Amino acid sequence: MKKEYMCYCGLYCENCGVKTKITPAASVLYGEMMKMGFDGVMEFIPGGGGFWTFLKGMVNEGICTSCREGGGNPNCKIRICAREKGVEMCALCSEYPCERFDRYFIGYDTLKADNLLLREKGLDAWGKLQDERRSKNFTYK
Repeated sequence: MKKEYMCYCGLYCENCGVKTKITPAASVLYGEMMKMGFDGVMEFIPGGGGFWTFLKGMVNEGICTSCREGGGNPNCKIRICAREKGVEMCALCSEYPCERFDRYFIGYDTLKADNLLLREKGLDAWGKLQDERRSKNFTYK
């Protein structure tokens, strides 16, 4: 487990589908389109210029870096709160779970159980779970 990929909310960036599937797929698509000469014609295709800029950005800059490294939504209320309170991860906060997690629990079906594991067994157990998932090509849905 890499600490820089631990999100304050309890997600682990190395298990994110954007990082593990979408970004590599974008690299393949961009490479194939470059081989076929699309870089010279995209501006003539309706919406092509914006798409090309987006695709090139995905490949060259990546879509997201972890919230610990300054990526993600800079206005994320979870990250802001965790930093203000000085907690390494929200599950370790005395006020967890709070209302900020309502939508995250809906969107990430493993998050509640993962954070419970973190609270009860600690960071090493949580990290081991994340590494096991990664070895099995798990991604968040």
